[in-house]
Amino acid sequence: MTQSQEHYIALEDKHGAHNYHPLPVVLAKGKGIYVWDTDGKRYYDFLSAYSAVNQGHCHPKIVKALTDQAQTLTLTSRAFYNDSLGEYEKFITEFFKFDKVLPMNTGAEAVETALKLCRKWAYRKKGIAENEAVILFATENFHGRTIAIISASTDPDSSGGFGPYLPGIQVIDYNNTYALEAALKANPNIAGFIVEPIQGEAGVMVPDEGYLKKAAELCKQYNALFIADEVQTGIARTGRLLATCGNCNCPEKNCSGTPEVKPDILILGKAVSGGVFPVSAVLADDEVMLCIQPGEHGSTFGGNPLANKVAIAALEVIRDENLAENAYQLGKIFRERMGKIDSPILETYRGKGLLNAVVINPFEHEGKKKTAMDVCLKLRDNGLLAKPTHDHIIRFAPPLVITEEELNAACDIIEETILSFGQN
Repeated sequence: MTQSQEHYIALEDKHGAHNYHPLPVVLAKGKGIYVWDTDGKRYYDFLSAYSAVNQGHCHPKIVKALTDQAQTLTLTSRAFYNDSLGEYEKFITEFFKFDKVLPMNTGAEAVETALKLCRKWAYRKKGIAENEAVILFATENFHGRTIAIISASTDPDSSGGFGPYLPGIQVIDYNNTYALEAALKANPNIAGFIVEPIQGEAGVMVPDEGYLKKAAELCKQYNALFIADEVQTGIARTGRLLATCGNCNCPEKNCSGTPEVKPDILILGKAVSGGVFPVSAVLADDEVMLCIQPGEHGSTFGGNPLANKVAIAALEVIRDENLAENAYQLGKIFRERMGKIDSPILETYRGKGLLNAVVINPFEHEGKKKTAMDVCLKLRDNGLLAKPTHDHIIRFAPPLVITEEELNAACDIIEETILSFGQN
């Protein structure tokens, strides 16, 4: 007999660390764009595991790649070669047009890898004195939860109480090329600038047109590396294979995948595996990547046979099912639908492709103060799952396999839910 949802929630509360505050729904099954709770109720998934499930839940091709490999060989470590790593490395480097890849497991691991690679390049190639390299970050960034990464965070919930922090970090305003140039000009020891092309956790903050291109040009001018964290925005989520295609003048259909802005270091994760297995990757050309030599960085699980086969299948699904183009076209429809909702609680909406957000004005309903979380709870009741960020913003990011009919049905739920709060 299936236990109640309260049972599963209480079990986690008693035995698990209290480092998350999940929406109160207990999921037991997923397929495509849908998830089901333990009571059998079906929901539209409009979070996609923070964009890890771009290919949809339990995509049969990706699951088959996992199960087939799991019956043959799962792990060798990097102490030995295995027969799938070279195949995967060739595939992903050709797919994203880089010379080399360094395979890791999680997004945070990949970010840490990129920071180490940037520092090593600074000492070996740029000639910065040992231990003097500085890496620039943007305000409101989110790159993970490690000590090094939170040392650059401007979110007190992420960094508070975890000091002392890592030195060699400077934070500048996001979406501000004047601040970037001033920092680069003032300090010759700046090794690189790491940035999310669209800031997801900050509330789907989309930069001004031309920002990414100008930032990359400034980094090149001042001999610093431009590092793009595309863990959340990459793999077709924003309507392009990579968000670092930026605001280039692409045709109305998906571009070739060659970005206007090519980062010196590209960080990928989440949907590289379609949400089936932890896979992340750091890509760079030889001039940068070969700064790290044997023994200087590694991972027991990075590049394991399961990850290799799963990642190839996941990227093939993105390519073969034209998911970037689908995200591009349906993203326009989604924002058009949000623009038609006439409610005082909906302040604005923004996004690219199928990474979007709405901003909810704090409001009163039935004599009680309400926030975006209350809207998300009502969305849940109405059959759609989404999660707030920063109390007043709701991120909407469905799997990219969603159809136009399904998208419009989900938009009906969002509109109905927002309008149900009415005016006081």
